[in-house]
Amino acid sequence: MASVTALRSRRRLPVLGRRGAFRLHASALVALLAASSAPTPVYALYQAAWHFSAMTLTVVFSAYVLALLVALLTAGTLSDHLGRRPVLAGALVAEAVAMAVSAAAQGVPELIAGRILQGLATGVATSATGAALLDFEAPDRPGRAAVANGIMPVAGMALGVLASTALVQYAPAPTRTVYLLLLVLFIAQAAAVRLTPETARTESGTWRPVRLLHLLRPTITVAPASRPGLALAAPGIVAAWALGGFYSSLGPSLARLIAPHAAHATGGLVFFTLTAAAGLAGHAARALPARTVSLAGAALLIPGALLTLAAPHLHSLLALFAGTALAGAGFGGVTQGALRLLLRPAAPGERAGTLATYYALSYLAMSIPVVLAGLLTNLYGLQTSVALYGATVVALTLTGLIRAAHLPHKA
Repeated sequence: MASVTALRSRRRLPVLGRRGAFRLHASALVALLAASSAPTPVYALYQAAWHFSAMTLTVVFSAYVLALLVALLTAGTLSDHLGRRPVLAGALVAEAVAMAVSAAAQGVPELIAGRILQGLATGVATSATGAALLDFEAPDRPGRAAVANGIMPVAGMALGVLASTALVQYAPAPTRTVYLLLLVLFIAQAAAVRLTPETARTESGTWRPVRLLHLLRPTITVAPASRPGLALAAPGIVAAWALGGFYSSLGPSLARLIAPHAAHATGGLVFFTLTAAAGLAGHAARALPARTVSLAGAALLIPGALLTLAAPHLHSLLALFAGTALAGAGFGGVTQGALRLLLRPAAPGERAGTLATYYALSYLAMSIPVVLAGLLTNLYGLQTSVALYGATVVALTLTGLIRAAHLPHKA
């Protein structure tokens, strides 16, 4: 990376230093994931106003995730070739447009359109932002960027659902206010990104239409040195994100099933509990070996899922929130350990692609089970759907832990 001093001499705009650029990109990652979780408490208002089923709710949720997957698989490596700054600034502007579409939604089709645009923008932005954090990492603090990539997304999801829950409870026009606030934030961040140094080694001719089409071909890219870590962490990643998708989309419905007369904010606090516990666990485990953190996190998913399964039978919100907190701690451990296993060995030109593959695997695991859960809920009821979902996560986690025990320790 060229020095900040040299870059300042070449540009008319003021340039943020390494520390400021790191903080800006960390805040962008938080905002992107906050926007992804912010609709969770609002879904109940949409359901009440537009009278749609749990299956429709999971379709709305999955439209965002599937669009994000398309972006990750086609545009996840763009910032490695076109530069971090133009790719991220453009994605943040697109994110702001998505917030405007969602704020103006008058029905399910418009809501799905806003979520699709948001998913595309988020997929492009998250891989570019995560790679930029690695680029701006202080040399005297190695590993800080991998920790930030693990903590900031779950911190963002926690902040988004908490802020949205408060706005739903107290703000006027709750189905619009949260989106408008995020719109302003994304425009401000897009402008600020223009003040950061460019860290990617851009290639000549990459903006030509033929070259761009070539870059946008669907690809799965993992740094060769990161592949053993992916082999170790993949089952835990799938189990953790599948469970995260359940709490995000159906957690509020489960809270209402257990306690129909509880405050409306209770449903939103389920997902907040998951993400807050994940953030705290990831921060607490940052100094432990990555392999240990990843496997211990996967192990925690099992009691978390089982306690959540028991909550409807016990008619206990306490059991639901306790199970959610355990699952969240496991989620945080899995993501923290997995990202450290993947990102530390990756070379600078392989970072965005490796991150895009991680997110693609994560969101694929998050979306497909949730759609199936929505279908099962329509056919057999929420309680049966929860039981099948939880049992599947437990089985997958156990399989992953048994498999990890037979992998070489250097993985």
